Amino acid sequence: MCGIVGYIGNKQAYPILINGLKRLEYRGYDSAGIAIFNGDLNVYKKQGKVQELVNFTKSKNTQGTIGIGHTRWATHGEPNDTNAHPHVSGNGRLTLIHNGIIENYALLKEALKKEGHTFQSETDTEVLVHLIEELQTRENLKIEEAVRVALSKVIGAYAIVVIDREDPDKLVAARKASPLVVGIGEDEFFVASDPTPIAEFTQKVVFLNDEEIAVVTRDGDLQIKSIENEIQNPFIQELDIKIEEMEKGDFEHYMLKEIYEQPKTVADCMRGRVNAAEGWIKVGGVDTCKDRIFNANRFIIAACGTSWHAGLIGEYLFEELARIPVEVEYASELRYRNPIINEKDVVIALSQSGETADTLAALEMAKSKGALCYGIVNNVGSSIARLTHAGSYIHAGPEIGVASTKAFTGQVTLLSMMAIHLGYERGTIPRSYYLQLLEELENIPNKIDRLLKNAQKQIEFIAGEIKDAPNALYLGRGYNFPIALEGALKLKEISYIHAEGYPAAEMKHGPIALIDENMPVIVIATNKSAYEKIVSNIQEVKARKGKVIAIVKEGDSIIREIADYTIEIPDTDEPLTPLLSVIPLQLLSYHIALMRGCNVDQPRNLAKSVTVE
Repeated sequence: MCGIVGYIGNKQAYPILINGLKRLEYRGYDSAGIAIFNGDLNVYKKQGKVQELVNFTKSKNTQGTIGIGHTRWATHGEPNDTNAHPHVSGNGRLTLIHNGIIENYALLKEALKKEGHTFQSETDTEVLVHLIEELQTRENLKIEEAVRVALSKVIGAYAIVVIDREDPDKLVAARKASPLVVGIGEDEFFVASDPTPIAEFTQKVVFLNDEEIAVVTRDGDLQIKSIENEIQNPFIQELDIKIEEMEKGDFEHYMLKEIYEQPKTVADCMRGRVNAAEGWIKVGGVDTCKDRIFNANRFIIAACGTSWHAGLIGEYLFEELARIPVEVEYASELRYRNPIINEKDVVIALSQSGETADTLAALEMAKSKGALCYGIVNNVGSSIARLTHAGSYIHAGPEIGVASTKAFTGQVTLLSMMAIHLGYERGTIPRSYYLQLLEELENIPNKIDRLLKNAQKQIEFIAGEIKDAPNALYLGRGYNFPIALEGALKLKEISYIHAEGYPAAEMKHGPIALIDENMPVIVIATNKSAYEKIVSNIQEVKARKGKVIAIVKEGDSIIREIADYTIEIPDTDEPLTPLLSVIPLQLLSYHIALMRGCNVDQPRNLAKSVTVE
């Protein structure tokens, strides 16, 4: 949630900040603001998207070579100009931007009021900048020391950047449970929530760890200290982000681009890991902890949202192919239960960003109980990647659209590789089936490409037929039950149509009461197992005048005769069908949202990376 960008150097800060905010807008788009120092501190804030801020600042003084910017996803206080960041201290000396939540802000606010502080906004962030001001003034501290002392008094999560108008050749940044990265350029520094605003200027970055404070100065100095005032040695990493990966190219929306990138991103996830001709599969993270993974009592998959749906597919894969018991947990629930976890368990965390707050907290709890923690993430250098004992990157490239598409198929691809690898090594699948799965896995990118080319027009037509429905029901069995959940989530996220996913057999236990001629029912009917049961489920819907859209295998003639509409996908082995059956549902939700006039890339109330509870 929320996007942070900062700059200090010899260039004009404004274009760097605005461009950075546009790249970070997927993290929050309720309001945006910048502060630029040029002998005086100019702060400009505007409700709405970054373009509103751009329009507002056209006639303003935006000169200066040090500045900070913020795009907000509201937590404390409604989206408006006053609650937008940056926030300024009471004496006008300090300016601060913040991602996270200060949980004890109310107590701090009351104490500061007694010291004479007055507040303009409803935000917890304004309380923090006043707290830093109070400590700096009372004890005559340098800005970095005032920040350090203030942060020792707060409870919660934060990524912050601060400017002191009386010490204007310095930026102070700090993080706890919310990501922050420092970019190192030629006689300049950048600070941001993630590397996307930095990549076009430098590939050298330092990912801050929890409770670290970074001070960057105009003369080229970078110093990192812990909140206990201990000097830390920065670990400089090289990014591998291509600018074109962050652009829409010829596509109208990032989401559509990312849907069409999936033949490439699935192949990239497998590159160097699968070779059907030579008969091997390698997942490096698994091999580093081979004994503990192979001999685990069970796997616990912790995730949120779309990643949780990928985890459910992982449960089917691991249990069927590797015969390892699996539990799939919402990370937000796992962290607040008192679960039975021990050193014989493997906890697998799924997260596109690698920064999901609840998943991080669940991992920390599992780690404290002795479990092996394994991360499956997209973003290199992310918090989950650094916290876990081992893990694997999905190599999907930057995913900008808020509704996840290519990251989901990347996660499912990685889980499929792990399950096939473990199944063969543990002797739970024969070599003949192992080789068959490897060959089918290698063919998946070409099959996705064929599906995208062949089904586009049919999906657009179906979208036009059902776009005005107030509700929708998604049904699936086995491996395709999680796909029903994912399809329903995509429709909810970007078109605002209420939709639910169910196991097909559960329809008779309640949801069938909702079915009438106005209810579209999307059935994922590609299963070879239980095919006749799925046909029966479709008949039950049709008997109640429901409108059936069926996802079927190429050449299916039985369901085509009874469904209102069918979308064909290439045939593959059943454990791999989710990688194909999800594609039409992604496209269907996209086209419905487009026809309803919704903002596909930035749906209301949502942000890409959920770094707060």
